[in-house]
Amino acid sequence: MQNSPKQLVTQFAHMLQETLFPVLESVTGPLDGQMRLLSAVAAMTPLGRLLSARRAATGRPAEDRAALATAFMAKAILNLPTTRDLIGRLRVDETLRLFCGWQTARALPHESKFSRAFAEFAESELPQQLHEAVVAATQKERLIGHIARDSTAITVRERYPETAQQKAAKQGKTKKKKKTGRRHAKGSFNRAKASERGTRIQRQRHQKLDHMLKDLPRNCDMGAKTNSKGHEQYWRGYKLHLDVADGQVPVSAVLTSASVHDSQVAIPLMTMTSARVTHLYELMDSAYDAESIHQHSRQLNHVPIIAPHPRRGTKKPSQMQKVFPDKPTPQFTWAQQERYKTRTMSERVNARLKDEFGASQIRVRGAAKVMAHLMFGVLALTVDQWLRLSASS
Repeated sequence: MQNSPKQLVTQFAHMLQETLFPVLESVTGPLDGQMRLLSAVAAMTPLGRLLSARRAATGRPAEDRAALATAFMAKAILNLPTTRDLIGRLRVDETLRLFCGWQTARALPHESKFSRAFAEFAESELPQQLHEAVVAATQKERLIGHIARDSTAITVRERYPETAQQKAAKQGKTKKKKKTGRRHAKGSFNRAKASERGTRIQRQRHQKLDHMLKDLPRNCDMGAKTNSKGHEQYWRGYKLHLDVADGQVPVSAVLTSASVHDSQVAIPLMTMTSARVTHLYELMDSAYDAESIHQHSRQLNHVPIIAPHPRRGTKKPSQMQKVFPDKPTPQFTWAQQERYKTRTMSERVNARLKDEFGASQIRVRGAAKVMAHLMFGVLALTVDQWLRLSASS
């Protein structure tokens, strides 16, 4: 008889408490809450399968990448801003150093090796693979009621490239528009592939996931959003788009430029999440209120609950008669209102990611490295929430 998800959570928590933690404490001494979380993350991630120790054919041997990957997990859990801070902590914290795999402080690699290893992890998307493996191990057999979709601003210390118009404005030159050449023959646009015409959201409905993700901008630029008080806020950096399951468990993540609208990432996220877990409802705010998003969600056999955008009508119609009167904005039913309240779990996950797992202290540059830094935090947060579910069950 197959175990239920609740039984799997309870068995894993029991294994940690009765087997893993006592063995580690016999070697390293008493473990605090952060070290217990690090040991749980290391136990749940298939580092041995995705990463093996590599040895150079000539010259000095390469450091064990598994130990370095564990150290970067610890960096996210301990909320350390820089690699230099991580190395400083490893030098004085014997428990952490032994757990990562270094017997003495002199055995620690140089800071440059940490940086090179992190670049390799970012290029190979190791944190994303580890997170996907944890989601598959813990959420694959679970029937999830709600997936909450939202984005959060990621501020970085990075210069973003200037556009051609900005460079021309600085030089005081006006760029003439080039002629587009020969016009398309009549009807040729209609014969184009569905994945190559229309808006980005319309194209995404006919594209594969890899093509969707490649089409999304990932360079650093300026973003803007309206806060709860109605004021515009600006930041320089990126946007992290998350799908969060019941229990505040992150399931999927996509990083884009800060200027990318949330609706542009809805279809890639729901496609990615549908391949990883089984869920029923998708909760989104009014930024995702587009007909293509509604249709694609239903096509994947989900029920979209999206806050209606005011552009669909006027919330309070004017009393003056009009030739074409405005239609009132569609409203949620009572059942939809109750389900939509659970969407706030995505905001709590974003807050924890920034306050506890390093998303507000980014000292790396480039979309790949920023995503790797964030995903180590998302990985730790996912395991932490899974353990909290076991404690409450």
